[in-house]
Amino acid sequence: MRIGIDARAAKWYRGTGIGTYSYQLINSLNKIDHYNDYLLFMPKSSNYNINFNKNYTIRNIAQNVKSNFWDEVNIPNILKNNNIDLYHVPQNGVGLPKVKNCPFVITLHDIIPYKMPKTVGERYLEIFTKEMPRIISMCDGIITVSNFSKQDIINAFNFPPEKIFVTYLANEDIYKPLDKTFCKNFIKKHYGIKDDYILYVGGFSPRKNIIGLIEAFSKLLSKIKDKNTKLIIVGKQGKSYSIYKKRTEDLHVQNSVIFPGFIPLEHMPIFYNSANIFIYPSFYEGFGLPPIEAMACGTPVIASKFTSIPEVLGNAGILINPNDISELSNSIYTVLSNEILRNQLIKKSLTQSTKFTWKKTAEKTLKAYKNIAKQS
Repeated sequence: MRIGIDARAAKWYRGTGIGTYSYQLINSLNKIDHYNDYLLFMPKSSNYNINFNKNYTIRNIAQNVKSNFWDEVNIPNILKNNNIDLYHVPQNGVGLPKVKNCPFVITLHDIIPYKMPKTVGERYLEIFTKEMPRIISMCDGIITVSNFSKQDIINAFNFPPEKIFVTYLANEDIYKPLDKTFCKNFIKKHYGIKDDYILYVGGFSPRKNIIGLIEAFSKLLSKIKDKNTKLIIVGKQGKSYSIYKKRTEDLHVQNSVIFPGFIPLEHMPIFYNSANIFIYPSFYEGFGLPPIEAMACGTPVIASKFTSIPEVLGNAGILINPNDISELSNSIYTVLSNEILRNQLIKKSLTQSTKFTWKKTAEKTLKAYKNIAKQS
């Protein structure tokens, strides 16, 4: 079978959920599949740090540098004369060709633009709303990242359940337990953070519930002994940043909440390992990579009990109602003050994280390819 993959997101969106997924899927397929032939559509001068096998061919495509990722990938690739048996677009199907000459499969991570339209960017919402019905109608199969997302897709598009394949995501290899003293010293030296801290990673969208997290932290500070404890909110400071910053000022916790901005990928395991707790109070997730990354580092996790997150955490973390600020605050306090519970969560987290590997993701994806090609 000759499989074509749109690999642009692996280059342009690396460090985000979709970019990490695209990169790791390609990397893992390269490791396990020496039988099928692959044609990867990549931007010119791309360095993926992958030693591709002989059954991989790279087809460079013009790079259209724009200010918005979704505009870049929404330029459909040219497939004609490439003799493809199956074509896969990993970034929610955006950029799927308008002319079909082989079976199409997309990875649809979630349908957040339909469920929570006010929480996504205007351009992505426009593309998703206008293009998704056409994209879905052209698909011979859909890969998604959780059973929750599968059911959402069935409900939204009435797509046949037997043609939707769940392949969980995983943490990258860099996420693992590290020496705590080294990590804390590194954070202090490079970021000026010397106090114990609670960590959030995962973007600034309103659906991430950062306002609720700040309010829960404000309540926490009134109860804990160590008033120097900080809340670190990692992420690129977009247009929502001013809203979150103002909320810290209104609650008089601006000196205790730190927004370090975008953190290089290689520093992220150090941030996770240095944290006392990782918090993920999101209202909606198709999967949610940060909790897996935190668990792989042996950091206790408190996260939302909504949508797909319980599938990821299992019984390894504490699940809370993200709408209940007191419950979130009390859960943080309990984990901080109960060393036995902390140690139990650390042990469970490390065990739970091993259930998710990119090798498994690639294996299940390959099975999906075969199934879709057979049915088409």
